[in-house]
Amino acid sequence: MTEIHKKYRLTSTEEPTDEMLHALMEDVAAAARESSARAEAEKQRMLRNAADIIAIRRSQRNAVPHD
Repeated sequence: MTEIHKKYRLTSTEEPTDEMLHALMEDVAAAARESSARAEAEKQRMLRNAADIIAIRRSQRNAVPHD
């Protein structure tokens, strides 16, 4: 939370200055980028995990002798 957040709340009865609005939007954008990066990292982790499970199951299936 930046100083702008401490000085201004969106529920305030006064309108934000252009500088305040710009800073608030930058903070929101930064938070969105961080959230997106965390979500992407989690998605990649889950995809790697799924790929590992598939590889294990395939190797187990191929290791079973066929009659």
